[in-house]
Amino acid sequence: MTLLEGRNLSMVFGGLAALDSVDITINKGEVLSLIGPNGAGKTTLFNLLTGVYTPTHGKICFKQKEIKNLKPYEITKMGIARTFQNIRLFGEMTVLDNVMIGQHCRTKTGVFGAIFKTPAVKNEEKKVREKAMETLGFVGLSSVWNEKAKNLPYGMQRRLEIARALATDPELILLDEPAAGMNPQETNELIELIERLNEMDKTILLIEHDMKLVMGISQRIMVLDYGKKIADGPPDEVRNDERVIKAYLGSYSAKEDRKC
Repeated sequence: MTLLEGRNLSMVFGGLAALDSVDITINKGEVLSLIGPNGAGKTTLFNLLTGVYTPTHGKICFKQKEIKNLKPYEITKMGIARTFQNIRLFGEMTVLDNVMIGQHCRTKTGVFGAIFKTPAVKNEEKKVREKAMETLGFVGLSSVWNEKAKNLPYGMQRRLEIARALATDPELILLDEPAAGMNPQETNELIELIERLNEMDKTILLIEHDMKLVMGISQRIMVLDYGKKIADGPPDEVRNDERVIKAYLGSYSAKEDRKC
């Protein structure tokens, strides 16, 4: 079943085409990785799918509803969450508060309730806190719930970003280079987390340069080069595609061959 579909997506900045007539289909329950050289248009595509940019041309449908003109918060409310290449946590706030903020799009508290703390508001706040703690437990951060986000080690900050995205109760999670800067142990923990998210029936679109991670976790890989899609298929098919090897995987493929 198709969860998200983008057709003929183009994004032009001052005459430069960052994306050129790109099609993307994301099926419910899959892990799809988006790879390609720096500047290929990967993050631009993420920004189109999450409402940061409006495409110059093309159409985007999520659960068969057009979303290309919606604001980011409206898209989040529909069930799409994301993390960013550069960590965007509230550093002075606690780990728990960062995750509780992620649930804001699902709460019903209005201005009156927030001021006068009605019983309904207090009950909702309790549920938000409980769910936030549950989410922290899922990503392995419950023991540091009261730490300031800025004091966490880098790998934990990455997991906290995923926890905050997960708190919005998404069907589709977009992860922008989640393994960037991680050591091997942190990367292995990230792989396990993504696998558990997928087992929870979460659909995942992933930008990543770690090819071991990509090849090991993806059900499908899509490749961009100079704003155009040059490949889309299972990992074994993509890694042997001559266009992909020439554009991006040359060094990785050669390294793998030497292992044999």
